[in-house]
Amino acid sequence: MLKPGDRVAIVSPSGGLPEIFPGPYELGLRRLRDDFGLDPVEYPTTRKLRSTPAERAADLHAAWSDPSIRAVFASIGGSDQITVLKHLDPAIFQADPKPFFGYSDNTNLLNFLHSLGLPGYYGGSVMVQFGRGGAMHPDTERSLRTAIFGGGEFDLTPAAGWTDVDHDWAVPANLETEPPLFPGTGWTWSGTREVTGKLWGGCIEIIDWQLAANRWMLPTESYSGVLFCETSEEMPPSEHVYWMLRNLGERGLLERFDAMLWGRPKSRSLDRTLTPEQSVAYVADQYIAVDRALAEYNPGAVVVKGLDIGHTDPMLVLPYGGQVHIDPTAQRITVTY
Repeated sequence: MLKPGDRVAIVSPSGGLPEIFPGPYELGLRRLRDDFGLDPVEYPTTRKLRSTPAERAADLHAAWSDPSIRAVFASIGGSDQITVLKHLDPAIFQADPKPFFGYSDNTNLLNFLHSLGLPGYYGGSVMVQFGRGGAMHPDTERSLRTAIFGGGEFDLTPAAGWTDVDHDWAVPANLETEPPLFPGTGWTWSGTREVTGKLWGGCIEIIDWQLAANRWMLPTESYSGVLFCETSEEMPPSEHVYWMLRNLGERGLLERFDAMLWGRPKSRSLDRTLTPEQSVAYVADQYIAVDRALAEYNPGAVVVKGLDIGHTDPMLVLPYGGQVHIDPTAQRITVTY
């Protein structure tokens, strides 16, 4: 666990979006300093949009090699972090284990660290969760504070208010006001048996890329416990979601998990606006795709859908490789940070 005053690295393993969107980035840094009492340290590519994979890998090596750095936070995700993996030296990360916070494309680095037995947290990017307009969502802040400072058990709970509507970072006023929220929708449960196990997963599109690029870090039999997945702002069609899960099934992975946690699908983006009816249909179709894949490859799995663990707001942080307990009778999910 960290303590106030600790130095933390801020890196951009996927791309330096802070260069073109400094507003949410600076806001996130300010909250890390003023609200969380941490000392953020930037690296050469953190604000460099067109850095090479080798340059980004060098920043990661530098962050893990500095004993004064006690945690590492991603500025944001992206789309080409998979090209960084081949430049990473496992020995550097193993020499001084420290927690890494990130999500989306950072599934690549989280899975790399997991293969080395090192800690990670799915969630908590500087520009999105810390840099949220107006104020951090209280559910997100509570989750992050516990993961960063507290440790121990933490109950995931359905959000009373949430949103998946993006606010343009190029408009300064959007950084000053909180986004309006939709009423909570709760979770959807399937299965009755209690499950305890280790969490593994991430953004399903990135997991699929890792399979395609042969960046799988561990043999199939090493994966077990509870699989968690969610989809990105790219909003993949439901048929594609089924195909990606089918690929996991054909790989022999899907059957190895006792339970699945599925994140609330993001159903809107700045590039693609759906009507409320289309948004509801998109989410429903994705859930049907998930159920279809599990019915074919792992019909006995406990499934909980609609969690706030991905690209929507709020985001609850998951310990990557950490323990989770799922109790369908009490409809309770407890993670251990």
